[in-house]
Amino acid sequence: MPPDTTRDASLASQAFGAALEVVAAVAPEVAAAIRSELEDQRHALKLIASENYSSLAVQLAMGQWMTDKYAEGATGKRWYAGCENVDTVEGAAASLAQELFGADHAYVQPHSGADANLVAFSTILAERVEKPFLEEQGVRDTRLLSVKQWEALRQRLVNQRMLAMELTSGGHLTHGMRANLSAKLFEVVPYGVDPESGLLDYDRVRELALETRPLLILAGHSSYPRKIDFRRFREIADEVGAVLMVDMAHFAGLVAGGVFQNEFDPVPHAHVVTSTTHKTLRGPRGGLVLCTSEFADAVDRGCPMILGGPLPHVMAAKAVSFHEALAPSFRDYAAAIVANARALAEALMAGGEVLQTGGTDNHLLLVDVRPHGLNGRQAEAALRQCDIVLNRNVLPYDPNGPWFTSGIRLGTAALTTRGLGEEAMGQIAGLITTVLGSAGPIEDLRGKPVLPDALVDEVSAAVEKLTAAYPLYPDLVV
Repeated sequence: MPPDTTRDASLASQAFGAALEVVAAVAPEVAAAIRSELEDQRHALKLIASENYSSLAVQLAMGQWMTDKYAEGATGKRWYAGCENVDTVEGAAASLAQELFGADHAYVQPHSGADANLVAFSTILAERVEKPFLEEQGVRDTRLLSVKQWEALRQRLVNQRMLAMELTSGGHLTHGMRANLSAKLFEVVPYGVDPESGLLDYDRVRELALETRPLLILAGHSSYPRKIDFRRFREIADEVGAVLMVDMAHFAGLVAGGVFQNEFDPVPHAHVVTSTTHKTLRGPRGGLVLCTSEFADAVDRGCPMILGGPLPHVMAAKAVSFHEALAPSFRDYAAAIVANARALAEALMAGGEVLQTGGTDNHLLLVDVRPHGLNGRQAEAALRQCDIVLNRNVLPYDPNGPWFTSGIRLGTAALTTRGLGEEAMGQIAGLITTVLGSAGPIEDLRGKPVLPDALVDEVSAAVEKLTAAYPLYPDLVV
């Protein structure tokens, strides 16, 4: 578990208990749902790769009166008076993030990873397209442009190319999916993985970059189970004069914990790095942008460029989580995440499961459930019946598409926080294989899995035994 001492947990029990009593007096159904969520998480094996368990200190930092403050603008440059305490909190979070990742500059206002990506896109456009245009026109500010000049600038801004990982190969929807604003901001040139190995083909990425000369090359993923060579990406970006942006939302904790170093650490190689703070980094739900000094002024204009008022209470929680990630114990935690993921992958393959790329180098893995006669949605539902919680996920060149999918995605960050180790991963792999083997085949794509009651009882009992042995917030009573 995150670093909560017995004394701290006892104080947290009093704090959360009192808070829920206050909430229940106004909205009893909300208080009941909050309590129910704690019980659900305590009794389930959480294998969702994008989730974790934050510390009680992080959670308590969010539940306070800074939520009532508007603090639009940057630290020391607010549009509202009375933001001195917010400045302290935001400044602390940004400084800690710079120290944690070795970054020139950090911007901690984004509410989510998607917001962080939008801030990054807008920053790159502002610095590499808008700024040169203003210099050409001999003006310092867009407000000084004529209507004709403004229209010319707008046309430049929306006609830039971005090279990004295709969704089914592991990219995120904010990396150029047509339903997302990113595809409307850029002409997106997608790159995929090798159809046979499932691995990134850096030579093909370079070919595409040379052919299309993008403004921006985006690396990073939502469901790629291997390390990425960011040094190679930077070499490609430099060759074509592109900005390199990395979305490390999923593996930020592995970077902070020193598991990903040298060419696998994006911060020394990328111009701009974005992240969430709640996945492997184990902080509150929120976003983060790191950048070189070149982009610092532009990124600090995230509000009003993209964001409205920041969330000071969440920035406070980010600062707390960065303190935790700077502790030596976090390095052990990050290493254990990867060790558990490899153990889980090996045990699943030993049980006959088919894994994308044949394993994992990070915190997540993808299982192809088609050999069981299932699609991802069916597999997800079958496992949920037995208190094993994960999500369906597309595989490269997936014939079932992004809704039904052919795979499931598993992650080990949350279970590692609970203290489960490699031996437990072997047990969990056995439970997953048992459920999948009993759920299929189902011929109808929309058919629902029907598991024998005895099997559900057996697997659920095994899950309960594991969760009881590794309790979630064991000293928290609400």
